[in-house]
Amino acid sequence: MNVITLLLWALAALGFIFAVVWILAIRKAGGVKGPGPIDLGIGFVTDFFDTLGIGSFAPTTSLFKMFKLVPDEKIPGTLNIGHTLPTIVEAFAFIAIVSVDPLTLVALIVAAVLGAWLGAGLVARWPRRYVQIGMGGALLVAAVLFVMKNLSILPGGGTALGLSGSSLIVGIVANFFLGALMTIGIGLYAPAMIMVGLLGMDPKAAFPIMMGSCAFLMPAASFRFIKFDAYALKAALGLTLGGIPGVLIAAFIVKSLPITAVRWLVIVVVVYAAFSMLRSAAADRKASAAANVQG
Repeated sequence: MNVITLLLWALAALGFIFAVVWILAIRKAGGVKGPGPIDLGIGFVTDFFDTLGIGSFAPTTSLFKMFKLVPDEKIPGTLNIGHTLPTIVEAFAFIAIVSVDPLTLVALIVAAVLGAWLGAGLVARWPRRYVQIGMGGALLVAAVLFVMKNLSILPGGGTALGLSGSSLIVGIVANFFLGALMTIGIGLYAPAMIMVGLLGMDPKAAFPIMMGSCAFLMPAASFRFIKFDAYALKAALGLTLGGIPGVLIAAFIVKSLPITAVRWLVIVVVVYAAFSMLRSAAADRKASAAANVQG
């Protein structure tokens, strides 16, 4: 049994464990009303385009903010938990199809998981205003990366399918921090594309690396968000139940789209959500200051 096969079995086991842990948490909470059409629609659309390389965190955050579906402080946990199973489905498809050096793939995945585990423990206990500021900044970073992608400013990459020596060390350190940043809503896809290009790897190699990293790190982060009840259950279920069909249709039926125009639309929505999040943080700060003066 080769490394890739072992990785896929480990991914299947992790997905099963995550599902069991989440189901037990839902039962302990007394169940929940099923997700509505908007929740399911957001899951379907964001994971459909996620599979085609857009990324899901920034668009989902923007839609949550636009429709006022999830309290700001619970958005990071909802993103990680709700998108976990759809991302595992994505990872299965791309790890099995796209060739990449097994050592590089495993090393970068482990680094991302460790970063996410440490980051989630911190973010899950952040005050609401810290989450708003962190996610507002994360959305602006995402918008800049989308613009760079559309204008072809991102590095084109090389032909290598793996890393070694100092390049591998740089990749491990970078993916560790990208895993940690996932927990505040900075999606790993666009930064991973940049990292892979800068290190001279084939851009296609970014897909199993970024999707494998996310598929393994998101359960690790989600366990901690579930533990602290730092997520919105109904919205997270909508992402999962709507997202899995979106992934399957994008991966096996549509396969590719001219998504530059879609990305420009996403940029507009993401920038709006970023400033909305930062405005909410400023309003909360003023309200807190006024309460302290009155007290």
